[in-house]
Amino acid sequence: MKKLPRSFDWNQARAFLATAEEGSLSAAARLLGQRQPTLSRQVANLEQDLDVVLFERVGRTLVLTKSGMELLEHFRSMGAAAERISLTASGQSETIKGRVTISTTNVLATYHLPPVLSLIKQQAPEIEIEVIATDELSDLMRREADIAIRNAKPAEPDVIAKLICETAGHFYATKNYLEMIGNPQSLDELSSAEFIGFERPERLLLMMEGLGISLTRDNVKFSSQSGTAYLALVKAGLGIGLMSREIAKLTPDLTQVCPQLAPIPIPVWLVAHRELHTSRRIRFVYDLLAEALPKFESTP
Repeated sequence: MKKLPRSFDWNQARAFLATAEEGSLSAAARLLGQRQPTLSRQVANLEQDLDVVLFERVGRTLVLTKSGMELLEHFRSMGAAAERISLTASGQSETIKGRVTISTTNVLATYHLPPVLSLIKQQAPEIEIEVIATDELSDLMRREADIAIRNAKPAEPDVIAKLICETAGHFYATKNYLEMIGNPQSLDELSSAEFIGFERPERLLLMMEGLGISLTRDNVKFSSQSGTAYLALVKAGLGIGLMSREIAKLTPDLTQVCPQLAPIPIPVWLVAHRELHTSRRIRFVYDLLAEALPKFESTP
């Protein structure tokens, strides 16, 4: 793969991004308001400049190659930066108006989202943000939210999704609770401890079985679908809970349980309806979330 030429053509990057997100040259051309042959030529020129194949055709759809996938996030970052530079230089960021609805978990809405919203207010003070703090999935297709921040890859076929970071989950409990049960140091000792369940206890039992920890319903006396309630139950000394290390750092009275256990990956996905392509205010908020959130919740 070659380095980008000094005379790099940003139009080629826009053509690549649109084609990757739309899945076809015709759809990308409609999105950008170009003729399909022109857009096809821009993508081909980019492949030639980089000396790499970006797409392969599967039926009527263009699918990213491995090299294309590796480059996609870099080009997305370039696109987001170019948009913000353009808005700032022209003073248009202050003229972006309207409501944007963000759906996210109770914990993220409480601990990580407010600093990012402060950045949005600074750069685009006329934007109105509604935060839907819920641990249930908002239906973007029914426009229950414009943007969603989730901990699982979305299954909907017609949404735009981006994995923006991945943090790590560990087990934590209060010092008093661990002393009360004898400070377990092994997986066998954990089998007699009490755990806080998330959503249904069966979900926790299945996950713990995969980690080699044998539990029964008797080990799960309390559970909650609310992330903030879940955290409160752990802080009250009612059992052991799974949480990201970033959240645990904000709760100094919690102690990590069995540090020798491998961390549990917790992905953070940013999801939006396809109106992201046509709504400037949604695009602005989406791009700023993608850039800023990993600073508050990410794996070093």
